[in-house]
Amino acid sequence: MPDIDETHDISRPPWVASALSHPVFPLQNLPFGVFSTAAEDPRGGVAIGDEIFDLKRALEAGLFTGPARDAAAAAAAPTLNAFMALGKAPRAALRKRLFALLAEGDEAAPARALSATLLHRADACTMHVPAAIGSYTDFFAGIHHAYNGGVRNKRNPPLLPNYKYVPVAYHSRASSICPSGTPVRRPNGQRKRVDESAPSFGPSRNLDFELELGVWIGPGNALGEPIPIARAGEHVVGLCMLNDWSARDVQAWEYQPLGPFLSKNFGTTISPWIVTVEALAPFRRAQPPRPEGDPRPLPYLWDEADQAGGAFDIGLEVLIRTTAMRDAGVAAHRLSASNVKHLYWTLAQMVAHHTCGGCNLEPGDIFGSGTLSAPDRSGWGSLSELSEDGTTRIELPSGETRTFLEDGDELILRASAQREGYATIGFGDCAGRIMPALALG
Repeated sequence: MPDIDETHDISRPPWVASALSHPVFPLQNLPFGVFSTAAEDPRGGVAIGDEIFDLKRALEAGLFTGPARDAAAAAAAPTLNAFMALGKAPRAALRKRLFALLAEGDEAAPARALSATLLHRADACTMHVPAAIGSYTDFFAGIHHAYNGGVRNKRNPPLLPNYKYVPVAYHSRASSICPSGTPVRRPNGQRKRVDESAPSFGPSRNLDFELELGVWIGPGNALGEPIPIARAGEHVVGLCMLNDWSARDVQAWEYQPLGPFLSKNFGTTISPWIVTVEALAPFRRAQPPRPEGDPRPLPYLWDEADQAGGAFDIGLEVLIRTTAMRDAGVAAHRLSASNVKHLYWTLAQMVAHHTCGGCNLEPGDIFGSGTLSAPDRSGWGSLSELSEDGTTRIELPSGETRTFLEDGDELILRASAQREGYATIGFGDCAGRIMPALALG
């Protein structure tokens, strides 16, 4: 794999003690984010073990030169849009310099001497959304989730005719995207059950999560100029976890004929660190072959190199912790375990389709992948699947049961890329706790 280089070398230990064999943020990860301390405003940093490396202070200390310095200056800003716009070469140069500064060796001496200034305890910092997000597009590329929904809706066949031809998506709300740990307010809206003759207004009764991958866009394209599939992967900076909170009862009433609106726009939670595609190079894999009988993608969505290495092997899990579990000191319970490899479309195919009509993507835009359910029940990525639209109760270790989320429930999404011979790369938690709806009127 040409993108695997010295920054993936597990024989190089970090001098930052907490990063040694760290299960989420080892030296080989080096994700970018925006943080603040009690005394200083938001700025760019890099996760290393249980610490955050302060890019602004490292710049002031003269630790970067050339393209790495240009990239560090952009990544030290209060938002990472300018950094995302730079493209792969400056980003890779900065990654290599950071690796050299944080690995044991002579090159690390200047950073190590300034460690008290450059490193902040992550648990003493506040994380922010890492970019000013102009647009958020939510795809529907998890085929098993789409299939399960068709089965529950008694469609025959379960998938709509366009699904295997088009990377289906809708434009969602960028302003309500929030970083992990932000409380999520239960939304009000019109809702109507099948046994009700008319809708009513009030708090959502069927609040759900969706296990998704967040895809951060880097260099964009000019309005009217599509991105060809062979170049589309170059426009992805990195990944995060994304929880597309969904009010299913509101959704069922409002979605026809134009799709989701209030059922999706009240909140989307992301993990705040951008795990770059460079860090994930060892975990690329071939896109799984389509089942026999499935149509070959149209030419504008087909690229041999993308099919050979445009997918990722990244494990995913969903955990829940109720108020009663927290009060009793019970650990979060795993609801589901899946993998990014279950995407029906590659990230490059999403980019190519999004722009094929001339839509302009911009640095800092974000995609949701769609719910990443596995083929079997153990990996279903939403409560609507796990509870079969509320008809099956899910038992929890506390003795409680759930069909949909209740106030006080906390959902945690996690991702971990693992491969023999390489450091495990984690994404950090994507967590949110449900707060009661506000009364109106």
